Amino acid sequence: MAPPLKAVTLTHVRYQRGDQLGHFLAWVSLIPVFISLGGFVSHFLFRRELQGIFFALGLIISQFINELVKKSVQQSRPETCAILETCDSHGWPSSHSQYMFFFAIYFTLLTYKGIGLSGGRQKLIVGFVPWPLAFLTMYSRVYLGYHTVAQVFAGAALGSFLGALWFWVVNSLLICYFPVIEESALGRMLYIKDCSHIHNVLKFEYDNARAARKNLAGKSAKDQ
Repeated sequence: MAPPLKAVTLTHVRYQRGDQLGHFLAWVSLIPVFISLGGFVSHFLFRRELQGIFFALGLIISQFINELVKKSVQQSRPETCAILETCDSHGWPSSHSQYMFFFAIYFTLLTYKGIGLSGGRQKLIVGFVPWPLAFLTMYSRVYLGYHTVAQVFAGAALGSFLGALWFWVVNSLLICYFPVIEESALGRMLYIKDCSHIHNVLKFEYDNARAARKNLAGKSAKDQ
């Protein structure tokens, strides 16, 4: 007899046919996947900045901790797990909620640290962006029947704590090693860079891009 099939719970999302809100919240539940693939993979391919790399590393560590806690506590999912075919996995704490609240806390702290932004109003607006998504994700997991209220709040609390802790670890303890990583053989081979010492990264890159274009235009004019 073949062993029972097991779903990848991060992408295994079901909703009742005809439920428009459920359909919307099913897509909301996939936000962690979009952030991981669309955000951090793109960041590494095109930016390779150490703050972003350690941000992604923290999310990976957080998810490992989530699995360890789930296996230790072994709390069952709600009764709807039978319909959703998720009864073979544990529910406390919610990994989706933990992911999103880790992301929201770290993103907000990084924003207020001043990377790429200088105005207080800009920081307030940008720092607010991930929070509606985090709460929607938490709500979606209960609405769709994957978790209880207690399980999503546990995930949110653990994600918030780990996000704040990892931000402190990176920006208080590990940041002094950023120049070493940047100048290492691997760092130079992969073009990994450290922008944490630059107050406004966006303006710095904008000014340098304009200066490089003007310099190139000047050389072209001389060649002619």
